[in-house]
Amino acid sequence: MAVWVVGGTTEGRKIACWLAEQHIPVILTVATGYGAAVLPSLSYLTVVVGRLAVAEMDAFLVQYQPVLVIDATHPYAREVTINVQQACKRGGYDYIRVVRPKSKTGDWLTVDSATEAVEVLSHTQGNIFLTTGSKDLEFFARLPDYQKRIFLRILPSRLSLDKALTLGFPPSRIICMQGPFSQALNQLMFQECKAMYVVTKDSGITGGFPEKVRAAKEVGSLLMVLKRTEEDGILYREIVDKVQRYFPNIGGPI
Repeated sequence: MAVWVVGGTTEGRKIACWLAEQHIPVILTVATGYGAAVLPSLSYLTVVVGRLAVAEMDAFLVQYQPVLVIDATHPYAREVTINVQQACKRGGYDYIRVVRPKSKTGDWLTVDSATEAVEVLSHTQGNIFLTTGSKDLEFFARLPDYQKRIFLRILPSRLSLDKALTLGFPPSRIICMQGPFSQALNQLMFQECKAMYVVTKDSGITGGFPEKVRAAKEVGSLLMVLKRTEEDGILYREIVDKVQRYFPNIGGPI
């Protein structure tokens, strides 16, 4: 009667711990060791570190036979979500997608992809504060003078840092910190880096997006937001009702 929770997001960690604390066996998969390091030690919680390929997901499901799969991956980890959905469909496993509500339209520039962001920025001048994570770094490394223009904020994981350094981002322009960040700290960083542009993702309230919006406005930076793919799912606050269908005696709130 185990539950597979996919993703090292804040929602994923909270859901996994909530289930484990109520003596429901949980297997939480996270992409990096950093995602595992921030978790408490719980008797009913098993953490598996590493990115699962499609075939590995099929084998994972066969091994653990979860009664339910909860996909709480980041809203921009679209490929992972598609792979999990397809694996569950092939194996006949119940699947729930937890989504973050999209932010309302605001005073920022929306681009369809990292490639488009680079295209737009290539026609500008001035410092760029990049907060989109390590996944798309190779695209931003194609920007002319990227080593002189980009300040990079990424997770404090060896994998992320190694990728940034390998791509040639100067150590003096790399900030390794775990968010979300307050408006005040964002403002301080944007000001210190003299950022004319702040490039980010719509990570929602949980991911600290509103604080970045307000901070960029206060310091006069142009905010550029990578567009998020539309998807169906339930909100984090609705997970209790869904899980109670499988475990009627489980308590709430989460």
